[in-house]
Amino acid sequence: MKRKKTSRRPTAAATKADKFKTPDAYLAAVSADKRAALETLRKTIKAAAPEAEECISYQLPAFRLNGKLLVAYGAAANHCAFYPGSVLAALKDELKDYDTSKGTIRFPADRCLPPALVRKLVKLRIAKIGG
Repeated sequence: MKRKKTSRRPTAAATKADKFKTPDAYLAAVSADKRAALETLRKTIKAAAPEAEECISYQLPAFRLNGKLLVAYGAAANHCAFYPGSVLAALKDELKDYDTSKGTIRFPADRCLPPALVRKLVKLRIAKIGG
């Protein structure tokens, strides 16, 4: 059985993603507007979880706490994304204005997530993973 060809091409960030060894290297490869939004998100996460370590996980910048994945973030062709996992259900009313899926919040680069919301999500993740 032949595989069906798709017309989707990987973005520049996706083709280079396997080469990223640090969050800084990942951020250097995204557009300036997305980089600014992701840097703001990164600072908020660091402030909410100062004991967490930065890393690359699943080819995305991420934070680990006690060896467990805490949260991740990244850029796609048309949006930025924050990956706090299954804790989104706990704040579904606060997230009603965002494009969400099971464990992802997508947002435009010019409309960063509010720091208070990010802090809540990070604290929920810390509680969930037992940090």
